[in-house]
Amino acid sequence: MDRRYFIQSLGLIATAAAVNAESLFGTEAGPRLAVTMDDPNSYPSPLMSPAERDENIRRALRNSGLKAALFVCGERVDNPAGKTLLKNWDVESNLICNHSYSHWYLPSKKINLEDYTADITKCEKLISHHGNFTKLFRFPYLKEGDTIEKRDGVRGYLNAHGYRNGYVTIDASDWYYNQRLESALKKNPKTDLAPYRDAYCAHILDRANYYRNLSLDVLDREIPHTLLIHHNLLNALFLGDLIAMFNSEGWELIDASGAYVDPIFASNPDIVPAGEGIVWALAKETGRFENRLRYPAEDSVYEEAALDSLGL
Repeated sequence: MDRRYFIQSLGLIATAAAVNAESLFGTEAGPRLAVTMDDPNSYPSPLMSPAERDENIRRALRNSGLKAALFVCGERVDNPAGKTLLKNWDVESNLICNHSYSHWYLPSKKINLEDYTADITKCEKLISHHGNFTKLFRFPYLKEGDTIEKRDGVRGYLNAHGYRNGYVTIDASDWYYNQRLESALKKNPKTDLAPYRDAYCAHILDRANYYRNLSLDVLDREIPHTLLIHHNLLNALFLGDLIAMFNSEGWELIDASGAYVDPIFASNPDIVPAGEGIVWALAKETGRFENRLRYPAEDSVYEEAALDSLGL
């Protein structure tokens, strides 16, 4: 079956009244994790060419037997190198998903609903010819609108066009760790990479455990988690280490297509501002976890002091 039709059909599974999460996924399953990656690009970086960086990321997935979901910001791949990159991901059976063309910040007063939804369509036109194109949309910055009108307007557009929300359950700040690493390498190309690897893996594990524990308290069951990381040098260097860490910690690594069958990914939390990860949003909706939630859920300000203390 074509993956795009497979994923679209998941909406029927998630919304059918007869769906019982325990019968689908069991009650004894341990933690499961899928890799989802945002913003593929061919930008320059230290140590590796863009093609080498991309190959390293895909090699880590291949070596682990994993198929990821790649969320594509159109303007970053709308060039010959970007189109080759997408072809390589598609050939290796990763999901090719929509992350808008321009990566706009929806809460901005400069962004209106009509332009925002047209931008989603613009990205679709660029990526929809790929065999593993899948109608999952991920909001840039995980921001789904600061008003009910914007939130429900985009939700209505997505529903009318056969899209589902490409929700994140585990958010993190890998982009900021990458920023710090690249800055260090530009100053000193011989920078020791090991401390950055260790700090990064510790950060991701900390966030994974936080969101897993929160999900258990909100939903009273295990869910398949979707980890948000980015197409950058950090993951070109350390994605294999990250996967090995999760394996050693008892997490089962699964394909992204297998994660998105869970009914949690059909949720539409009634919160404003809307967005963040889906576990965070569902916790916020209950009103019972205010002492465990921060806003924004993840950002560089939470990581600065820790990295400064490590001299990174």
